[in-house]
Amino acid sequence: MNKRQFLGAAAAAGAFPIASQAARPSERGPTLLTVTGAIARSNRGPLDPALDQMMHKHQVTFTKAWTFDYGSLLALPPQTIRPTLEYDGKPHTLRGPLLLDVLAHVGATLNDKGSVVLRAVDGYNVELPVAQARARRFIVATHIDGNPMPLGGLGPLWAVYDADRVPEMAALPLPQRFPACPWALYHVEVDHVDAKG
Repeated sequence: MNKRQFLGAAAAAGAFPIASQAARPSERGPTLLTVTGAIARSNRGPLDPALDQMMHKHQVTFTKAWTFDYGSLLALPPQTIRPTLEYDGKPHTLRGPLLLDVLAHVGATLNDKGSVVLRAVDGYNVELPVAQARARRFIVATHIDGNPMPLGGLGPLWAVYDADRVPEMAALPLPQRFPACPWALYHVEVDHVDAKG
């Protein structure tokens, strides 16, 4: 190899780390949960009907939002619950942050007369009173039995509580304990209730 070829090869090799750094995708992962409504913090702008197809089809509208990827949800303090699930009648260990901690992170306006709408990818949604979310200690489950919640199963996120520890719910048949718990959760809307309300 002559000097010119060597210098050319060295220059090309030296350029690759720079090119690979420039081409490196963002350290942030894909959005798993979008929170809208009465929130003080935002990290994205309004709904884009062309790019936010699922939310648009579910008639979600907003001018600002906070989006969580998997890592940002895992950074919040985790809670562990062990409810008996309706799907197999067995107790399972579920882990994830408290729903109210997720909402506090984005500066949500929360009072016990307010509510949040929990929306799943299939369009199922439920209006959950803040007082109930607080009393039942709803979590946004990211893990089941020590493993990440799978997409296509109950995950990747599930708004759920430990129904076995809530006497009035534990007294009900299993299929009646979880109607307020949408699995495959992807959107939470915080109700605009006046804090004095």
